[in-house]
Amino acid sequence: MRLFIAIVPPEEVLDDLAEHVEPRRLADEQGASELRWTDRHQWHVTLAFLGEVAEWRLDDLSAAVAATAARHPAPLVRLAGAGAFPNPYAARVLFTDVEQVRGDLRRLASGIRTASNGSGATPDGTRFHAHVTLGRFRRPTEATRWIRTFEAYEGPVWRADEVAVVQSHLGEGRGRRPRYEVVATAPLTSA
Repeated sequence: MRLFIAIVPPEEVLDDLAEHVEPRRLADEQGASELRWTDRHQWHVTLAFLGEVAEWRLDDLSAAVAATAARHPAPLVRLAGAGAFPNPYAARVLFTDVEQVRGDLRRLASGIRTASNGSGATPDGTRFHAHVTLGRFRRPTEATRWIRTFEAYEGPVWRADEVAVVQSHLGEGRGRRPRYEVVATAPLTSA
């Protein structure tokens, strides 16, 4: 099974982001750009991407994630600004940043990655950058106009109170996109 560990924003945060994204997405689709927009149900903050994990490891992984989550305080965060990976001049991914109002997402992600590795589900080695993917470019694209379009965005502050183990079903979503299924959740501490 193909898995990742993430924070899924609450509905009111997704509503706010959708309100900002939707008119831009609709205008873009009329212009037929190279940007393939992510669907609302795909918006999340990846803490660890694990790739293929043997199904028999899921219970151990879920327990390790839960134990780690229980040691980390729930951060206050907001979606704000924009950026592109790997850079604005050869962008493959357009995203909105996750701003930490209180708490340490980097430390949480590091703990989740360590716990995942300890349970036999090896995370990829990419550097953590808290973000929500808005779209993917079909080919490397100069994306500064898109970044300017979203850089003024500032969503509501919310408390990220749980992490989710998510299974990605490739090609099963709309337009052959992945379909995501939460297979386990773990609360972060309220302290």
